[in-house]
Amino acid sequence: MPGIPLLDWPAQDLRTAAIDYIQSRRSFASVSDKPADLTLTVKAWLAMRSHDKYHYRVRLESVLGSSEKPAIKSYLVEKETAGSSVRWVTASDQTPIAEAVQAALDDLLAQIEADHLLYRK
Repeated sequence: MPGIPLLDWPAQDLRTAAIDYIQSRRSFASVSDKPADLTLTVKAWLAMRSHDKYHYRVRLESVLGSSEKPAIKSYLVEKETAGSSVRWVTASDQTPIAEAVQAALDDLLAQIEADHLLYRK
């Protein structure tokens, strides 16, 4: 499809956004990208399809646990949003993708927070 090579979604952008979001939400006592007693691993996928409008789907597969023990729990979140009917520049993708990422992170953290008793020492 024309313009697809213009779609740029660097992993570091998502990593930084996720860390900043989790810190601001205050779900955990501290948040960083360094090893810790409790680790949240997030794998993310971005898919795009087109019918009358472009649709973007963000999928987050997450595991919470420690490096020394088996995972405590895993989570799966998928969010989809509609974009514009034409893609002329990458900027037309930024808002719907950001909305889908935000909604996915909201759901992921809500699930983790609901399970907070699993993570207490």
